Amino acid sequence: MSQLIKGNQIAPNEWTIVKPPIFGDEPVRKQAGKVVMFKLHGEETFTQKQIDATEIPASGKILVPLTIWLAKKEHLVARLAAGDIGIVLQTHEPIENLVAAFDDINSLPIIAIDVPIFADGRNFTLGNLLRTRYGFKNELRAIGDIMRDQLFFLKRSGFDSYLIKEGRNAEEAIASLNDFTQPYQGAVDDVPVWRRLSR
Repeated sequence: MSQLIKGNQIAPNEWTIVKPPIFGDEPVRKQAGKVVMFKLHGEETFTQKQIDATEIPASGKILVPLTIWLAKKEHLVARLAAGDIGIVLQTHEPIENLVAAFDDINSLPIIAIDVPIFADGRNFTLGNLLRTRYGFKNELRAIGDIMRDQLFFLKRSGFDSYLIKEGRNAEEAIASLNDFTQPYQGAVDDVPVWRRLSR
């Protein structure tokens, strides 16, 4: 079972992730960058069949992929106002699409960045941009294939919660949030050690 780390401790997870169904008879659609669609390379995107067939739980707090939100927002806007809707952004999706989809990005109580594989580092950039350029103040969650060694740097990039995959040690992951006391690089949370002045 996946475990949620929030506030440097294991916490209950109130949010259900909505996932489109997978159809074996559908050709894989992939996206590279912002506009190019082709079959063999790039990132998987949801087909219209998947979007249409996605089941939305009738109640409770749900994390909805941005594509599904854009397709079904007329049916979900009241739940957004009630604080029951969060958005999942895939790392290949333009962050501008997320920001443009809401009058106020802080109307979202939570944004989750889905990391498809460990080697994908775009989540660090997305977290940093959400906190610094777009002023997102609420919960920013990392989900997907995240490893304990990344958590310290995810925290510095603005993330404050982490859904640890089943089979991984959450206690070790919590410890990794404090792997270093004096970061050398600049980030969302602090200036690098070499820029500090001692008088």
